[in-house]
Amino acid sequence: VHASLKRNLAWVLGRMPTEFVKLNQNWNAEPNAPGVSITLTGSNLLLTFRPNPFQFPEYRNIDWITLTFHGCARYRLGSVNDEAWYAGRCRFSDTAPEWGQFFDVTGDLKLEGLDDWVAIAPICRETKHYLFYFRDKEFECDALRWSKRNAA
Repeated sequence: VHASLKRNLAWVLGRMPTEFVKLNQNWNAEPNAPGVSITLTGSNLLLTFRPNPFQFPEYRNIDWITLTFHGCARYRLGSVNDEAWYAGRCRFSDTAPEWGQFFDVTGDLKLEGLDDWVAIAPICRETKHYLFYFRDKEFECDALRWSKRNAA
């Protein structure tokens, strides 16, 4: 009941709490050298990286994972690394459930001071905010939806 009351009070005051839904179940990026790359194809953004075969052995024969962000409005590739996150120097250090994961983020996105966005299209009401923490950077984008594809 306490969390519900806190969320309702935040809504009344105009500040929704930041909430995270973990999206990578049974897969993740390679922890040491993920080899992150971004490709734009129209309004879709392709985020490609190496999978983590150490934690997920079923990815030993998979060379790349590509996440497609359909209807991408904007994206950024920031420079926050795991050391900064654990030291509390990341804007979500005190709220994100864990480092190195892929999330759908809602509520207060704490976007103040972020001016390195690459704009592609206008943000619409149906747009969702995605965040993926890699070893030495964080990827964020606003898109309508996402899908995943493995490549050997």
